[in-house]
Amino acid sequence: MAGADAAEAKAALRHRLLAARAALSGEQRARDSAAVCARLIALPELRGARAVLAYAAFGSEIDLDAFLVQLLAREVGVFLPWVDGQGLGIARISDLTADLAPGWRGVREPRGLRAARPDRLDAIVVPGVGFDAAGGRLGYGGGHFDRLIADLRPGTPVVGVAHDVQLVDAVPLEPHDRRADVVVTPTSILRPT
Repeated sequence: MAGADAAEAKAALRHRLLAARAALSGEQRARDSAAVCARLIALPELRGARAVLAYAAFGSEIDLDAFLVQLLAREVGVFLPWVDGQGLGIARISDLTADLAPGWRGVREPRGLRAARPDRLDAIVVPGVGFDAAGGRLGYGGGHFDRLIADLRPGTPVVGVAHDVQLVDAVPLEPHDRRADVVVTPTSILRPT
């Protein structure tokens, strides 16, 4: 899909999925987040990783804080992004409270830390508005994570995380869109073939 048709299809799907995610109760979002974090910590694609990029949850996204705390306790390098114009900068953090401050759109971002290179990461865990079983990822529309994924070392696993209500039959994709290698929800782990 390309051009205006893809943009319209993405916008409509984004609107529907954000509404479905926002309609989840706080209790359901907490249960979903706990289940996803438990799946991530045991995920083979992340098991031997020494440098993992994830994100600090915003709004009704899957909250990865419990997963990040476990990685930090295991002395895995934890990296988080910040919005840097049209792209994302990344930095290694050591404390989820001390190293983060509200940034772009209120998202918690690393502050005052040295920028790191994405080609040094062993794996990346990305949010999304929607995913499909083929790894198609619908983001928020800014293309930030798509550009970051393009800068990863070839073969670096990209793990998408979402609530079950965010899974769809097909995400409309354009040539610049990047797929996830694995999609983790509270009830499933999807590995596109």
